[in-house]
Amino acid sequence: MPTSGDVVDLELGVPQGREAGIRRPAVLVTAQRILDAGASVIHVVPLTTTIRRFHSEIVIEPDEANGLDDVSAAQCQHLRAVSRGRILEVRGNVGAGVLAQLRETIAVILDLP
Repeated sequence: MPTSGDVVDLELGVPQGREAGIRRPAVLVTAQRILDAGASVIHVVPLTTTIRRFHSEIVIEPDEANGLDDVSAAQCQHLRAVSRGRILEVRGNVGAGVLAQLRETIAVILDLP
């Protein structure tokens, strides 16, 4: 069962334009109550090791808990809804603090209160 904040490896397919694609890690940001209900579509923020320091990106340091190998940037501007079937494996979890930062950044991007 996936958990909010999980770092998962996804198969996103061939990208078009500047969208994230191919196999890559992402952070699962869907609310836990939705995941617990068995949602077949989840919301993820792709990760990249190209650190650009955009305001729409959150830098995540690797540690044992999140399972990342390199410093990565969560690309909140690339929020995606994907099939749960795209999850190839779970690496770890970013924790409540980073998950809150991601959700705050997404709220700003979407102009939510």
